[in-house]
Amino acid sequence: MAFVHIDDSATSADTALLEPARYDFGRPAALSREHTRALAGAFDAFARLWAMQLTSKARLRAHITVERVTLETYDEYVSTVPSTTTLVLCSAEDADDRAVIEFPVSTALLWIVKMLGGDAARPLDTRSLTPIEQALLRSLMDETLTHLRGSLGGLLSEDLTVGPIQYNAAFAQIVSAQDLVVVARFSMRLADRTEAASIAVPAAVLLTRLSDTASATHAMADPDAVRKHVEETPVELTLRLVARSMRPDEVLELSVGDVIALPHSEDRPLDLAVGDHVVATAAVGANGARLACVVTSSEPLSLVDETPHTETT
Repeated sequence: MAFVHIDDSATSADTALLEPARYDFGRPAALSREHTRALAGAFDAFARLWAMQLTSKARLRAHITVERVTLETYDEYVSTVPSTTTLVLCSAEDADDRAVIEFPVSTALLWIVKMLGGDAARPLDTRSLTPIEQALLRSLMDETLTHLRGSLGGLLSEDLTVGPIQYNAAFAQIVSAQDLVVVARFSMRLADRTEAASIAVPAAVLLTRLSDTASATHAMADPDAVRKHVEETPVELTLRLVARSMRPDEVLELSVGDVIALPHSEDRPLDLAVGDHVVATAAVGANGARLACVVTSSEPLSLVDETPHTETT
């Protein structure tokens, strides 16, 4: 007799997976596939530029990759970042654009030490930056923000500038707690250490501009643009005689010297065709040492059936 043991924990876990999850119609569950693809590509381009900037400015071998791009409330975002971290606030004076660039305080101190010529061999303490250190970091972040604006391709205002530096995300509120933000999370490999960084941008302005950009892209596919692409596409032009039909056994019996009569009268122009479509008629001519044709009519002639026959010489 065989006995089967039923694991209650596994059964309850499977039951939990089968239970329906509540959907909040007040906010989307996630970014659309098109928006995620577009933003991931933009942030990936920014990550490469950011890594090159740190390598050249901070004299630090850097490699930055995008981990994921998500849509979260600001409260959810705050709960995922360390309680003490570096938050560079960016805002535009005459627009609603805002952004947060976040990375560990020890990473900020590492950049500053390297920019000043230090080696930063020993671990750096987590502390607030001095006014001079903040000025150096803002100068570095000015160029970083320029790369971010360029990579996002106009999704952020050109007036967006680097503002104050905070150390607690709960006090650095760029939007209210329940407002949605687009969060890009990065993995930063700096020399022999790996750190996490993130960028949060209010979703309202960013996604609206992203949708407008996508709509503008689709609007470019108007009939005139399509016609222009079709007109500039190369096609094969063929000069041909009127075709005749033959049985397979006649084709198989052909030999060298056989003469095939064609249903094309001597005074009839040749057909000028694109694919199977006859577009004009033409006569055989010459252009220097090469054969050429002279268009005789832009309207194709109706085919005249003549009784074909095969002659053998």
